[in-house]
Amino acid sequence: MADTEVTDQAAELVERVAAIDIAKASGMVCMRLPHPSREGRRTQEVWNVPASTIGILELGDRLVCQGVTRVVMEATGAYWKPFFFLLEARGLECWLVNAREVKNVPGRPKTDKLDAVWLAKLTERGMLRASFVPPKPVRQLRDLTRMRTVLIRERSRHKQRVEKILEDAQIKLSSVATDIFGVSGRSMIEALIAGERDPRALADMARGCMVVKKPRMPTDHAGAPGNSKIPDC
Repeated sequence: MADTEVTDQAAELVERVAAIDIAKASGMVCMRLPHPSREGRRTQEVWNVPASTIGILELGDRLVCQGVTRVVMEATGAYWKPFFFLLEARGLECWLVNAREVKNVPGRPKTDKLDAVWLAKLTERGMLRASFVPPKPVRQLRDLTRMRTVLIRERSRHKQRVEKILEDAQIKLSSVATDIFGVSGRSMIEALIAGERDPRALADMARGCMVVKKPRMPTDHAGAPGNSKIPDC
């Protein structure tokens, strides 16, 4: 015998929803609410808002005044972030959904307005699943660690460029210095940039463990730290 289940479809309906079809410079908003006088009927309002801070904050105020409980938007590049974060800060429950899960019915015309209406209808019927968006502290930590990773990568590239420039100028500093950006290496590079061309003066800038390597640094006028002549750049 087959199992049967009786469900209350009205109880599953999300009464006050809004959906946003987001573009680069604007967002098409569809808000669906219960009809004020006809039970079981819905009212729908669609309008366009600019993707500016003021425009999104005004949208948030309007949705809060209408008692909207859920705002849904597609993950469209990075354009969803201002809408999501500003509306979330306004106290609204924001859902980000995968675009593959909200495709419109094949054969229907595709416009921003129709996409917003379709997204709102799926939302009020509970047919969507929210994607994971980390909470604000985690987002801030992610931004910090990603920026640090980028800066470290860029720092390594710049160090490699400096070493290449020294090698092109026949300045073999890396032959005697394990780290050309240590205390000794930085002093020598800064002196070279300032115009110092005396190999003895450059060799005397060795510090720490570099001092024992001074015999490997030619100190005649034909050489430089690393047995090369320093050209006038």
